[in-house]
Amino acid sequence: MVESLDLLELGDDGLYFDEPCAPEVDALIVEASRHYGDAEAEQCLLRAYFLAPEQLSVLVALYRYYFYQHRLGDAFIVAERVLDVTARRLNLVGGWSSIGPVSLGEAVMRSMGLLRFHLQALKGSAVILLRLGHLDEARRRLEKIAEIDERDALGVAPLLAVIAERQGSATEELSH
Repeated sequence: MVESLDLLELGDDGLYFDEPCAPEVDALIVEASRHYGDAEAEQCLLRAYFLAPEQLSVLVALYRYYFYQHRLGDAFIVAERVLDVTARRLNLVGGWSSIGPVSLGEAVMRSMGLLRFHLQALKGSAVILLRLGHLDEARRRLEKIAEIDERDALGVAPLLAVIAERQGSATEELSH
């Protein structure tokens, strides 16, 4: 297993926005930001997605657009896409749910920055699930992060506490 994994350490890896982006795709993201709040912004982001469906900058822009528009179902779909793309790049066969000591160590060797991004996307998807009331699925995702991030650098412990409190309240209400 990876000894003392420090998820705050980025290593020498670039971040998702350091990834080269085709000028046309980059221009669409910039245009979307100019039209934020209008239907045209979404159209620009969708065109960018069709041109570069695995470009992390595009996926992050699309996720943020949906999240801040309170379109949580759409944001969740994009978060799942991010998890698929990053899992493939990290060679996490079976995705986030199958991360174990060996695959974690291999992922760290591939790209610490991308692994951290993957775990942040997993946390983001869990937050959406939590907001949508899917507590069990949110808890599973957060527990996987907690299993990997023993120091809680990504801050999932408070979210797990919220879920435990909500599930405890629901159980208490059922028993009355």
